[in-house]
Amino acid sequence: MRHSVHSYILSIFLLSFLLQPGYAATPTILSSPLPAQSAGAPVTFEETALFELYDHMGPFTPQDRAHAVSKRLTQLAKDSLTPIYPVTAVDRGTTSELVHGDMVVMTVTDLDAQPTAKKRQDLANEYAHIVQEALTRSRDQVTERAFIVNVAWAAADTIVMLLLLVLFHKTFPTVYAKIESWKGTLIQSIKVQHVELLSAGQITAGLTAVIRAIRVAAVLVLLYIYLTTVLGIFPWTRGISAVLFGAVLKTFSTIGDAFATYIPNIVSIIIIAIVTRYIIKLIRLLFTGIERGAITLTEFNREWAQPTYKIVRFLVIVFAAIAIFPYIPGSQSEGFRGISVFLGLLLSLGSAVSISNVIAGVVLTYMHPFRLGDRVKVADTIGDVIETGLLVTRIRTIKNVDITIPNSLVLGNHLINFSSSAKELGLILHTTISIGYDVPWKKIHELLIEAARATTHILPEPSPFVFQTSLDDFYVTYEINAHTTQPNLMASIYAELHQHIQDRFNEAGIEIMSPHFTQVRDGNKSTIPDAYLPSDYHVPGLRIWPISTNEPTTGNSGSKP
Repeated sequence: MRHSVHSYILSIFLLSFLLQPGYAATPTILSSPLPAQSAGAPVTFEETALFELYDHMGPFTPQDRAHAVSKRLTQLAKDSLTPIYPVTAVDRGTTSELVHGDMVVMTVTDLDAQPTAKKRQDLANEYAHIVQEALTRSRDQVTERAFIVNVAWAAADTIVMLLLLVLFHKTFPTVYAKIESWKGTLIQSIKVQHVELLSAGQITAGLTAVIRAIRVAAVLVLLYIYLTTVLGIFPWTRGISAVLFGAVLKTFSTIGDAFATYIPNIVSIIIIAIVTRYIIKLIRLLFTGIERGAITLTEFNREWAQPTYKIVRFLVIVFAAIAIFPYIPGSQSEGFRGISVFLGLLLSLGSAVSISNVIAGVVLTYMHPFRLGDRVKVADTIGDVIETGLLVTRIRTIKNVDITIPNSLVLGNHLINFSSSAKELGLILHTTISIGYDVPWKKIHELLIEAARATTHILPEPSPFVFQTSLDDFYVTYEINAHTTQPNLMASIYAELHQHIQDRFNEAGIEIMSPHFTQVRDGNKSTIPDAYLPSDYHVPGLRIWPISTNEPTTGNSGSKP
């Protein structure tokens, strides 16, 4: 039942489109069939060719004359205040004139009549009859009765359009709901083995979007047909309708012609794209083999395989783009070239820093100063390398802070790699301590080496060693050096080493009072923690020397001689 109702409504709309007065078949009014070889200019009135003119009258060509006559007829038809006088043909001797009231509509010459094989005056009478009928018919179309009929047709077209819009409004939501109900039943996910390429929800959303696009397109087409139809009903808007209809047809015709013209270019672009794709695949196989060690090139590091592949792939794509460019529609136009130059200028001005970073990234790739996971120091940043790219290098510090450093800054600063020789030679960690001259240096060496050996991740071999780096005014500076293969744990190794140094020196009863420690020894407690002091330890009192003797005496703080 619903299908039959829809078909009935559509039939009404098509009938209203085909049977309206504006689009009813109007016979072309010609005096008689003209010879095919004649090259005349047609006189048109309301998009209907009435007859043709052939003679050149002075500076006026047949086209000029035909255009002037068409303009006069249009003015007479539009001027509703001017009555329609009988159009008569007046013989002027050498010419015949078509007269409407006091206005000479046109002139007919012997050369105009020659291609028709008729006498000039007979042809003029025939033309007068044609013009009279055309003016009368045009004036009748703008009468009250014709206006009422045209309004009725326009109202019928409007009702049909509204009915179709209501039909769209009720039908399309039903279609959306139906598609949604198919999700998981008729519409299944697309999978390749265990990998889901498209879920049922994505497919359903895609189909719904397509139906929505069809609805929008249908509404636009309906509105376009409605406008051209309604505008074509009334004589004073029929020209607008024809222009609108012709503009759309011309647009589609131009698009079709352009598409047909550029089909060979599109084929060339597709071929270049396919060839480029397979070339990139071949290059990828080559560099993958180098990375895995299946292919060996002299003096070419395996770590360079992936960066080099990315660079080569980029160059291949650039060359493919250059090859495709001439085949792009409109690429030879001045506007396209101007836009290309403008974009190139913007790119060159705005990407100077980026290009410098890319060049620095390429240089760093082949310098190979570090690998992923290495502990490095760039300027004031110390951390592990977690990512390297053409533009930036990312470093993660021991505080889990990710720092992004432009490659130009990495290349322009000194770079320290703590991991590059750690596996083979071992990284030497070192720290300094200063002890007074009253403690034997051999004892200091022994304690520092014991502290280093007790530290986790310090290698027993090579053995830790001590340097005395300076002899200062109040103390000697000692430097303990120890090897490790775990540069990424530098912070924790140093922390543990310092703890063991404190423990060993406290156990030996040696105070660490330098480089800056000031105290009055008499009457002050030792700096060694209580846990390391003897059980009978007590704070010494002040030692006082009497004036009358050189022997010191011991007493409490504040005692007198």
